[in-house]
Amino acid sequence: MTEAVFPFPSALAALEAAGESTRLRLLALLSEAELTVSELVTILGQSQPRVSRHLKLLVEAGLVERHREGAWAFFTAADRGAGAALVRDVLRRMDPEDATLRADHARLAEARRSRTAAAETYFAAQAPNWDRVRALHVSEERVEAAVLEAVGEAPVRALLDLGTGTGRMLEILAPRAVRAVGIDGSHAMLNVARLRVERGALRNVQLRQGDIYALPVERDGYDLVVVHQVLHYLDEPARALREAARVLRPGGRLLVVDFAPHADETLRTAHAHRRLGFARAEIEGFLRDAGLDAGPGRDLAPLAGEADKLTVSLWMGRDRRSLAADAPALRQAVA
Repeated sequence: MTEAVFPFPSALAALEAAGESTRLRLLALLSEAELTVSELVTILGQSQPRVSRHLKLLVEAGLVERHREGAWAFFTAADRGAGAALVRDVLRRMDPEDATLRADHARLAEARRSRTAAAETYFAAQAPNWDRVRALHVSEERVEAAVLEAVGEAPVRALLDLGTGTGRMLEILAPRAVRAVGIDGSHAMLNVARLRVERGALRNVQLRQGDIYALPVERDGYDLVVVHQVLHYLDEPARALREAARVLRPGGRLLVVDFAPHADETLRTAHAHRRLGFARAEIEGFLRDAGLDAGPGRDLAPLAGEADKLTVSLWMGRDRRSLAADAPALRQAVA
């Protein structure tokens, strides 16, 4: 495939946009994380109008992408096209030990820690009644029935539930698996899940604390990975799905359940949601970029009398590698 190239005027504009101290620092930061203007203001120690002006120039030059969700705008380095190639090339040639870049990176890490702490505080406060929070969307019974239908009756050797929360997905899916693992970053949520596992006598379940971006499990180890109502909390949902795909066995499946796009800003302000749902094409693109084939999805829209409920969507991705080499182990596991 031919790499995208700039026409001369666009190339000149892109180089001029990148060739300024603050804008170069912005490119370095946005190549690592999707950030808001307020977060960038804090990291760079510059005024909001100045940062916004620099971002506008970078967006116009095709080096940065802007994504608006309601009253919030998020920025990230371009990830495709000539602009993305230019950003990657420039940053690859910069000294990562440069004092300015190191200081920016440290402040970025602090911003991430603050964001994580806020989310963890919320989770800790909500742990006792997390199931009630999920009453915001269409009925849990419909969602769970759709999950079971999507998973089907085929035996599951190894199940991985990411962002397990209260452990409800483990409760309904672990009985179909030889073994199951639930991972969450919150001690409080794992305690709630542990109670559920114990009450359900789910002897094949393990619970682990871990980072969804660096899973503490083996590569190629799971034939079903579930990401249920987790992505909307994440800074980098595509990265999380790439990591989830990494631990799939050949032919394994990745099931994503989350909100369809909506405009309920209270979920962001009161419940720490980072994203207000996902369009079908967006998640399908994430799955393809993770090396998976995206299968037909499903939307669970509100029924009559549920006008105030949010639509929940399901997506299924499948590992593209052949199952042939894995067949003997499968036969042994289910014998």
